Amino acid sequence: MRSVRISHALDTGALSLPESGRIAVFRPRAGDDLSALPRDRVQIVTVFKPDHDAFAAQGYACVRKPDGAFAGALVCLPRAKAAALALIAQAMAAVPQGGQVIVDGQKTDGVDSVFKQCRAAGLTQGEALSKAHGKVFSIVAGPAPDGWAAVPQVVDGFTTLPGVFSADGPDRGSVLLAQALPEKLGARVADLGAGWGYLTRAILERPGVTEVQLIEADSDALDCARLNITDPRARFHWADATRFHPDRAFDTVVMNPPFHTTRDADPGLGAAFIRAAAAMLSPGGSLWMVGNRHLPYERVLAETFREVEQIGGDSAFRLYRAARPLKIRP
Repeated sequence: MRSVRISHALDTGALSLPESGRIAVFRPRAGDDLSALPRDRVQIVTVFKPDHDAFAAQGYACVRKPDGAFAGALVCLPRAKAAALALIAQAMAAVPQGGQVIVDGQKTDGVDSVFKQCRAAGLTQGEALSKAHGKVFSIVAGPAPDGWAAVPQVVDGFTTLPGVFSADGPDRGSVLLAQALPEKLGARVADLGAGWGYLTRAILERPGVTEVQLIEADSDALDCARLNITDPRARFHWADATRFHPDRAFDTVVMNPPFHTTRDADPGLGAAFIRAAAAMLSPGGSLWMVGNRHLPYERVLAETFREVEQIGGDSAFRLYRAARPLKIRP
């Protein structure tokens, strides 16, 4: 969808690219076709490890944050509006004043609202091009409007950033899981999809824990976790949890796995987390997890662990304990 809009906009002259210089592409998703852009001049800017790895495998230069000035930029809008505006502000700062920043997004991701806000701020150039259930438009680089840049906030003693999961505070599922964790978890524990560290703090409160490894795909969330978790027993990994291989097995895995990468629920993502957890555990190890009640995790748990039990929850979430993994590789 993105490739159709961008190609059409460039072919018709609705948008143009700078003739020379680097082009920053902010937050494209794995599977996006960027072939309309000059590959040798493109640098992917993304904090999400699976996307970073997907584009790096195609030969693109990839970084987490802009490394200097760019001749132009393309912003691929995320779903959260605060994160979208912060990304636009970041792109505007990376391009010389008066330069062009192209903004592209799906209607389901709120591109109409973002376009209206950019137009109200006097940033837009021309009209938006609507195609393939989305919009693409350009804005003039310069100082971003007040309040657009990402500003850390402290919620319940934790630092978060716009765009990270549950940026406004701990989600209900994680709270339920933290309350249900047993007194003894074992010495080596992994927090898969650790986010900004809420569950890790609860893990570190259990006696006997000597090491917790936080494995998180969003480097913004992981940066927040580094501020929130200063305990020397914590180790931090910017990694895709479904592909992570520890140096040795864990006694326990704790997780509140994600269940979507778009607006649609994807039970397969949580299932991949469960299989990854089983592969990381020692033969007698245990998994403690929370999942949305409507997601069918019981089957994959039964396929990957010898012992599975539901240990609580509420109207929206189920809590599970699983033990003695069958060692099926993810």
